[in-house]
Amino acid sequence: MKKKKTLSTQLTFVISFIVLLIVGMFWMANNTLLEKYYVFNKEKEMLAVYKMVDLAAKNDKLSDDTFAVAFEKKCVGANIDAVVFNKYGKVIIEGTTDNQEIFQLLLEASMSSYSADYNNLNMTRQKDKRLGTEYIIINNRLIDGNFVYMKTPLESIKESVSISNRFFAIGGVAAIVVGVFMAYIVARNMTRPIRNMTELSTRMAKLDFDAKYIDTENSAKELYVLGEHMNELSQTLEQTITRLKVANNELQRDIKKKEEIDEMRKEFLSNVSHELKTPLALISGYAEGLKEVVNDDDESRNFYCDVIMDETDKMNRMVMKLLSLNHLEDGSDVLEMTRFDLTPLVRGVIDSSRLLAQKNEAAIEFDRTDSVYVSGDIYKIEEVVTNYVSNALNHLDGEKEIEIKLQDEDNRVKISVFNTGTPIPEADVPNLWNKFYKVDKARTREYGGSGIGLSIVKAIMESMNQEYGVQNFDNGVEFWFELETK
Repeated sequence: MKKKKTLSTQLTFVISFIVLLIVGMFWMANNTLLEKYYVFNKEKEMLAVYKMVDLAAKNDKLSDDTFAVAFEKKCVGANIDAVVFNKYGKVIIEGTTDNQEIFQLLLEASMSSYSADYNNLNMTRQKDKRLGTEYIIINNRLIDGNFVYMKTPLESIKESVSISNRFFAIGGVAAIVVGVFMAYIVARNMTRPIRNMTELSTRMAKLDFDAKYIDTENSAKELYVLGEHMNELSQTLEQTITRLKVANNELQRDIKKKEEIDEMRKEFLSNVSHELKTPLALISGYAEGLKEVVNDDDESRNFYCDVIMDETDKMNRMVMKLLSLNHLEDGSDVLEMTRFDLTPLVRGVIDSSRLLAQKNEAAIEFDRTDSVYVSGDIYKIEEVVTNYVSNALNHLDGEKEIEIKLQDEDNRVKISVFNTGTPIPEADVPNLWNKFYKVDKARTREYGGSGIGLSIVKAIMESMNQEYGVQNFDNGVEFWFELETK
C-alpha cells in the first residue's frame, strides 16, 4: 500500500507551491512587463515636458527665467535632452547636458527632423547605429512658430530593468526559502491539535481511556468541538466496555453455574439411580421368588413380603425427602415464620424416636423443662431436630448416649445433638451436607439411610439465614444449629 503523507507535509507542499507560484508570476511579470512599463512612464514624462513647453509658448513665457529654471530642472530630473529654437536655428531655451558637443549634435538633429505641423505630435523611437543606443524622440512645431526637440535614451531603462530582474530573482529565491520554512512552521502549528487527536484516537483504539484531549488557547473552534466530542466518545466507550465486562463476567458466572448445575444434575441422577438400584433389585428378586418358589410356604411368603414392603418404604421415604429438598432448594417451599416454644417440640421428637432408641439400646438425655421461645418455621425446625436425632441414633457407639441441649446465647438459642461414637474423619466433614454423601456406606445401607437428611438440614437453615454445623469430640460427634429468640 502506498505510504500516506502527513497533513503537515501536505500543507507544507501546498503553501510552498502557492509561494513559488506567486514568486514565479511576479518574476515573469517583472521580466516581461517592467521594461514596457518604464518606457510607458518615460513617454508620459516626455509628453508632460512637451506640454509644459507648449503651454509656455502659448503664454509667451519661453524667455522667462522662472520657466527656464523649471524646464531645466524637469529635463535633468527625467534625463531628457531638450532644446527650443526658432526657424533660424537660434536657441531660445535648453534643458540639456552641459557638453557642448552633444548639444551641437542635438541641435543639428532637431533642425533636420522637426515636424512642420503643430497639430501633429511626432514621438518616435530611433536607434543610434554608431553607439547602438535607442532613444525616444519628440520633435514638433510650437504654436508660436518655434520648434522643440526632445530626446531620452532607453539604455538606462533597460539597465534598470535588468538590475530589477536580478534583484527580484535573488529576492524571489530568498522568499521561496523563507516561505517554505514558514509554511512548515505554520503547518506544524495548525496540525498540532490534529496530531494530538490522532494520538488520542490511537490510544483509544488500544483501550487506553486515560487519554484526553487538552484544549489550547490558539486552537480553532472546530478542533475544540471535535476534541470535546472525542473526549465524550472516549468516556462513552469506557462505560460501554465496562458494562460489557460486567455482562461478560455475569455470563461467565452463568455459564459456570450452568456447568455446575449440569454436573450436579448428572451426579444427582447417578446417586438416585444408585440408591434406587439396590431396593429395586431386592423388590424384583423377592417378588420373583414369591411368585415362583415360596407360594406354599407361609413363613417364607411373609418374609418375602416384609422385605418388599420394607424396601418400598425406604424408596418412598427417599423420594419424599428428595421432593422436600427440591422444594427447599428452588425456593418453592414457602416458610411460615412463627414464634413458638422449642422445649415441647424437642420432647415430641424424642417421644417419636423412643422406639428406635430402645431398639438401639440408646439413652436420650434432655433436661430442659422451662419454655424457650424462638422464631422460625415450626415444621421445618421439627424436621431438622428429627434428622439430627435420627442421625445420632443410627451412628451410636461406645456408651450409646445421646444428649440434647438448648443453650441461650445473646438473643439466640443454640440447639445441639451429641452422640457417643467414633468421630467423623476431618476429610469428610465438609462433604457431610452434600446430597447422597455417606461416611460409612455399609452402615448407612444397614439402617436404610439415603444421605439426604443432612442436605435437608442445610437447605432449611440457609432458607432461614441461620447458622449450623458439626463438631468432633474425643468420644463422639455433635451436630448443632441456631435460632433467634426475637
